[in-house]
Amino acid sequence: MPTSAARRVSRRVAAITPSATLAVDAQAKALKAAGENVIGFGAGEPDFPTPDHIVEAAVEACRDPKNHRYTPAPGLPELRAAIAEKTQRDSGYEVTADQVVVTNGGKHAVYNAFATLLDPGDEVLLPAPYWTTYPEPIRLAGGVPVEILAPESAGFRVTVDQLEAARTPNTKAMVFVSPSNPTGAVYPREEVEAIGRWAAENDVWVVTDEIYEHLTYDDHEFHSMPAVVPEVADRCLVLNGVAKTYAMTGWRVGWLVGPTDMAKAASGLQSHQTSNVANVSQRAALAALTGGLDDVVRMRESFDRRGKRMHQLLNAIDGVSCMAPQGAFYAFPSFEAIVERGSVAGRPVASTVDLAKVILEEAKVAIVPGEAFAAPGYARLSFALGDDDLGEGIGRIADLLGR
Repeated sequence: MPTSAARRVSRRVAAITPSATLAVDAQAKALKAAGENVIGFGAGEPDFPTPDHIVEAAVEACRDPKNHRYTPAPGLPELRAAIAEKTQRDSGYEVTADQVVVTNGGKHAVYNAFATLLDPGDEVLLPAPYWTTYPEPIRLAGGVPVEILAPESAGFRVTVDQLEAARTPNTKAMVFVSPSNPTGAVYPREEVEAIGRWAAENDVWVVTDEIYEHLTYDDHEFHSMPAVVPEVADRCLVLNGVAKTYAMTGWRVGWLVGPTDMAKAASGLQSHQTSNVANVSQRAALAALTGGLDDVVRMRESFDRRGKRMHQLLNAIDGVSCMAPQGAFYAFPSFEAIVERGSVAGRPVASTVDLAKVILEEAKVAIVPGEAFAAPGYARLSFALGDDDLGEGIGRIADLLGR
């Protein structure tokens, strides 16, 4: 018989840190529901509706009885083929449909990648700042995340020397993300190539998240590591999805691309986790991938304009400095000088966690503190929101910090 002291939640799950970005978004929405005029810079999702032709494809899919049934666990065959074609078209990386596993969103792809790849004790090199989700599925799989700081002075990009210094006999993989969430950094081609060659030479797996591939600005360009360094392909898992490119965060369609043995293993895992992704969402994703990039171009132009405006407004605030966003849709300003003051609006502030709380409660603006990304002193602000809210929100922060 269990005693009152018996463990109710497993140690593995109890150790998970909830998503900070979703927590901030939920708190902002709760305040809005209570009647507060809150502006949210927290959630990483486009504010645009999903393009009409994608929605229409989903409506038609709802009416087709074949979509009312189970389908193959790794995804609809035609969608897997379209993902393979899209991967070659957009990044120059040639793959086949049997290398693709369609997942329930990008996070599911991240989880399946590490669950398939890692054994207990395997180390994963994790450049920081990093997206708040990455460490958790590594730990759930029994792996050990090894953080490597990429400072702002280096453009938030790690070097081969840093990776080599962190490598041990237990190193199994590294995480590579460009464009970056949360920093907006984009690695130039020569650095992608250098890191890829280092990984290939040292038999280090690369888990590369390419979900922001179409969101780069000015002269910054996306480069897919297995396309630039073909010899890394046999030890590379590419993660992607429709969420950011096509404004489809709620549709929950992502994918994993890798060597056929890894794809088969991930498919077997998924067959016991979730079976297939919802068929209507898969049909919508198929329409997205085969419908051209005109809507994507328009959204990117808006993000570019908003990012430049946010960068300008943030740098105009005394005590705040911000690198110009190069990709994705985030600004990642430093508030270190503000925190060093020790107080804001008469309230004590010892960290960006404290600062974010004061900004939300006093200015009714939600930002994500840098501690969520292993970058204390910084904060992530999404510019995937309307122009009016963007200006009003930064204005409120400026007014509060200027008191």
